[in-house]
Amino acid sequence: MNKHTLTQAEARKIILHAAGLSKQAQFGKGKEAVYDLIDHLGFLQLDSNYVVERAHHHAIAARVQDYKLEWLDELQAEGRIFEFWTYAAGYIPMHDFRFSLPIKESFASRRDNMTRAEVYQMEKVLDRVGREGPLMARDFENDRVTESSGWWDWRPSKLALERLHLEGKLMVMKRKEFQKVFDLPENLLPADINTTPPTAEEFAIHLILRSLKALGIAYLKDIAYRGRYVKNAMKTELKKLIESGEVCEVEVSGVTGATLYMLSEYKNKRIDLAGDAFILSPFDTLNVYRHRLRSFFNFDYQVECFIPQAKRKYGYFSLPVLIGDTFVARMDSKADRKKRVLLIHNLHFEPVALTDDMISQMIEALKAFAAFNQCEQIVIAKSNDEVLRKAIDTELAKNNYKLS
Repeated sequence: MNKHTLTQAEARKIILHAAGLSKQAQFGKGKEAVYDLIDHLGFLQLDSNYVVERAHHHAIAARVQDYKLEWLDELQAEGRIFEFWTYAAGYIPMHDFRFSLPIKESFASRRDNMTRAEVYQMEKVLDRVGREGPLMARDFENDRVTESSGWWDWRPSKLALERLHLEGKLMVMKRKEFQKVFDLPENLLPADINTTPPTAEEFAIHLILRSLKALGIAYLKDIAYRGRYVKNAMKTELKKLIESGEVCEVEVSGVTGATLYMLSEYKNKRIDLAGDAFILSPFDTLNVYRHRLRSFFNFDYQVECFIPQAKRKYGYFSLPVLIGDTFVARMDSKADRKKRVLLIHNLHFEPVALTDDMISQMIEALKAFAAFNQCEQIVIAKSNDEVLRKAIDTELAKNNYKLS
């Protein structure tokens, strides 16, 4: 079987276009652009870290320049997206609802490991939501009988709510102060939504096409990651899609290892990168698969909030900075919302040459990111390149920004 051959530069264009990062406003502006983005990616990861604006809002704002936080809530209230799991919690287009059912069945099958008391607790919680309507974990009395051992040591009623959600007995209606509000699916699902469980073959095809649409070029393990909780017919259906011509194998110069795949439509698709600058969340779709960053972008990246402080190289919450198809920097950042200051603890530049235009692009991205985080001032505490830092300082000072 012949493979489609690409240079690394061509591969990067496909990956960035698939991620919605070929240019600013690739999906346009306004609330419809937010929906089009989520519909294209198929999944937008949620995260609770609030050092800067949360990852789901951050990912949208990087691509939809006029983004307003309430649009995501509105799309959920309109029944156009829903919250559930793939490899993590996130937002999914509502018309993909039926493909969440195998994941829910997988979680439900684990009930055999629960105690009778845990099952009874779930039944009580479900009955109360059915009788009283939408409820949050804090609407239930504190039923903890042992001292909490940490962040994920939930009390029984909270655990029951989460299990019911994962099993599909409850859905998340919305989030209030980032806390989930749960309701019965029949109260939230639009009447025209298909709720027929997919066959194993349908589920595998959905995973393959959805993943490649969002990733552009990927290994089998990347394609399968969204369905990691479900046994599926991935390899068989992938072979069929290759034989039908919908998917093709790819060989990228300088990239070795397992076979790569992409949608065949990219063979003749012309993609131009605008060279725009993007400050990205650690949990952005582009950054989830770290090995792809190394293979295609020569960018070695890790989310260091998950490792001990003594082992961090760049900082607790370091944000990748992309210009065109090159990662040029990473900035460990924190939004001080009371003082309205975006504090960059460490602005670390990668060993790449930056033109004056690229520096200007980066400055504009910094200002936009500060405004998105409701900050009026930018303070950079440390950098590994004092010359570039001073150049940025000079430009920011012209707009009453501060760098010190």
